[in-house]
Amino acid sequence: MSVRLPNGSIFAIAAAYAVATTVTALSNANPPVASAAGHTLVDGDIVEITSGWTRLDGRMGRVDASAADSFSLEGYNTTNTGVYPAGTGAGSVRKVSTWQEIKQTLTSTSQGGEQQFYTYSFLEDTGDDKQIPTTRSARSIVLTIADDPSLPQYAVLAAADEDREPRAIRFRLPNGDTIYFRAYVSMSKMPTTTKNEAMAITVTLSLTGEPTRYSAAA
Repeated sequence: MSVRLPNGSIFAIAAAYAVATTVTALSNANPPVASAAGHTLVDGDIVEITSGWTRLDGRMGRVDASAADSFSLEGYNTTNTGVYPAGTGAGSVRKVSTWQEIKQTLTSTSQGGEQQFYTYSFLEDTGDDKQIPTTRSARSIVLTIADDPSLPQYAVLAAADEDREPRAIRFRLPNGDTIYFRAYVSMSKMPTTTKNEAMAITVTLSLTGEPTRYSAAA
């Protein structure tokens, strides 16, 4: 058991991507092995995943066990063929080639992700309703950032807000663990102006899927 403070945590956004690498097959394994002839990825590269498997599509992964024509996606387990039907996981991956740190973050708040339930009862039931889990609500993170349009992050965030295309996000914790996810970026360019408080803008990161966490010890 331990308690940690978030002091020192750093968000970053993908500023540039490499050309997508075609994945011709993805195995049902732990971790899954991607077949990609002549790829140039190396261990530790962070990639955005496009896959025929809905559970994997749009998520972020870390390259491991890279070989001439294959590599693994660390942290994933696709052995369940009910969720990951055999032979249908092909797609592509896109490496994040440049990250832009998001500096001067004042606060970070998360919302969503709650488990939803379908509640039901039968006509013959006279007692309590029953429930079964369905999906989780959409997740989002709101960053409050001290206003300074001269910082390089401003242009990257503004571009993401303008084109409405999702970006890879990296969240590095003080203990070295790193969380990756993909999100749409919404940016408020009008700063808040409360007397005796820092002028700040808000940036909302609306996640497109589950985040993936990698331990610093891995």
